[in-house]
Order: sequence, then C-alpha cells, then structure tokens
Amino acid sequence: SSLRKEGGRMTEEIIAGLPLPLRLALSYAPARSRSLFLGFFALDSRLSLVIRQGREPILAQMRLAWWRETLEKDVDARPSGEPLLEVLAEWRGEELALVELAEGWEILLGEPPLAEQQIMRFGQVRGRAVAALARLSGEPAHAEAAGRAGLLWAMADLAGGVTEPAEREAALSIVRDVAQAPVRLPPALRPLTVLAGLARRSVAKGGRPLLDGASTGLLAMRLGILGR
Repeated sequence: SSLRKEGGRMTEEIIAGLPLPLRLALSYAPARSRSLFLGFFALDSRLSLVIRQGREPILAQMRLAWWRETLEKDVDARPSGEPLLEVLAEWRGEELALVELAEGWEILLGEPPLAEQQIMRFGQVRGRAVAALARLSGEPAHAEAAGRAGLLWAMADLAGGVTEPAEREAALSIVRDVAQAPVRLPPALRPLTVLAGLARRSVAKGGRPLLDGASTGLLAMRLGILGR
C-alpha cells in the first residue's frame, strides 16, 4: 500500500511538471494508455527544459546525451531513482523513438536561425515518437495518422515558442497543408486529437500559443469529449 502511494505521488509530481496543454490533453487519455502518454509528454517536456535552460550548449548536449544513452539501455540496466525512467519502462520495443527524440531536441541547440531542413527534422522525430505511441497503445493501423498529428503539434508548439520570425514561418509552412484537414483518431489516442485540434487553430492564427484564451480551452474540451 505504501509503495502504491509513493508511486501515485511521483506520478502526480510528473504530471504537475507538464506544460498546461499537455496536462489538459493527458486528462482525456483512457486508463489503458495514460501512462504511455504521460511518459512521452514528460520526456518531451524534460528535453525541452534542457534546451530552454541551456545557456551553456555543451552542458545541454551532455544532459541530452545522458538521456539518449540511458534510453538505449535495456530497462533493467537503467539507473534507479528517476521516476520518469520508471514510467518510460512501458515503451519497451519502441525505445528507438525516444532516443531519436533526444537527438531531435539537440537540433535546437544550433545557431539561429535554424534552417527549414533542421526544423523539419525536429518535427519528424517528434512525429515518429507519436506514431510509436499509437502502436504501443494498440492502434498500429492509426500510427501514420498519429504521426501526422504529432508533426502538426510539434511545429505549432515550436512556432509558438521561438523568437526568430524565420524559424516561426518555416515551422508553419511545413504543416500548413497538414493543418487543412482534421485528424481522425480513435478514442485510445484522444490526447493527440486534442493537441492536433489546438495545433490546427494555432497554425491558422499564425503561430499563436496552443492555449490562448478561453476559446481554446473550450475547443480542447470539445475535442477531448467528442473527438471532433
């Protein structure tokens, strides 16, 4: 019982550390895939934090390398004491997607403005991680659509956070076509439906933040409940 309480407390702490759009999306995850979404969202957020706090690029590269090398190891060979690694143990068989995610975030340490090719690569690895998440959630037939949703979210998220106008425009141009059509995903992948819907609106608004006022909160609620 005490172990269950400790695990629950650690999970709550991980959730509390997520950006608001991800916490909101996670709230619509079904029980069977919730921990998979939590692990991915938390790792992506942790890697983002490394970049945002990376005043010394060498130190940031070292932290990213630690995650990359740790995720390459068998689950039983990873260091103990890191709650996020315990959650990510459920990604057995799709570890490569997480390793590539760490490599993708390292792209953002390059000298600004980043080239469109670099930004595309960053979006692609995030999208591939989302496709892996769909497979792990028991929805392999929807992995391709999930990957498109992941790319759309990745580029809208990036566009809303960069300061270089050229980088924002590059991110938006990559997914303008993708954003034209709604993403249709099953209930097991409902958090992706929420993020993709918010991302479509963000792209249409020129890269506004995913959650930008009461209307976006209502949009997320509708997507989370109805899936459209």
